[in-house]
Amino acid sequence: MTPEKSVATKVLSPQKINNTVIEIPPLENGDRLRRIEFERRYEAMPHIKKAELIEGVVYMASAVRAKRHGQPHAAIMACLGAYWIATPGVNLLDNATVRLDEDNEPQPDALLRIDVGGQSVISDDDYVEGAPELIVEIAASTASYDLHDKLKVYRRNGVQEYLVWRVYNKQLDWFKLSEGEYIHLEPNADGVICSQIFPGLWLAISALLEGNLAEVLSVLQKGLETDEHQEFVQRLSASEQ
Repeated sequence: MTPEKSVATKVLSPQKINNTVIEIPPLENGDRLRRIEFERRYEAMPHIKKAELIEGVVYMASAVRAKRHGQPHAAIMACLGAYWIATPGVNLLDNATVRLDEDNEPQPDALLRIDVGGQSVISDDDYVEGAPELIVEIAASTASYDLHDKLKVYRRNGVQEYLVWRVYNKQLDWFKLSEGEYIHLEPNADGVICSQIFPGLWLAISALLEGNLAEVLSVLQKGLETDEHQEFVQRLSASEQ
């Protein structure tokens, strides 16, 4: 996803505080803000569906293309959804805002988090706070900020695994955090990448890139039937008691 110049209206949004009307400036692509001010402006513009704060800079998404973003996003959500259903104690979120630190509040395409005892929590006002265990982004190419600024932010904040689907390049990068650095997870002899954080989350990479979702889900089912996945479910269940 490559952000483009926002077409947000220049009209200021009014907010009443202590009976005084305060004009809130519109959120603009490229603004340099702290997280609190970013949230204030974002919440005052409900017509904007996706905006992110990355290293103190506002990025606002352009229109979503069908084959370049919508379809890959749907395929990833189908895979993660199947894993979510089979793994009580894991939480799947689609385009949820994540409060990472004072300069970073991304809205990743998808994320998986451990609900109890994981790295993140759901705040009282219903945002994710802290680093989810797995984040997924659909990116245009290697030039996307998903593989540059965002990658650095996720690594620094402790996102354990980061998956980037580069649509133009027809490649998928799966990173795992190891001693403070991201390393690539490589496919095994069967062309399958296996998550190190979420046992049983197996993705058949070539089938996924080719759009063969039936094969992808078949391979995932094999992962869900492993002893490692069953043990993971048991550990999650024990942590919730």
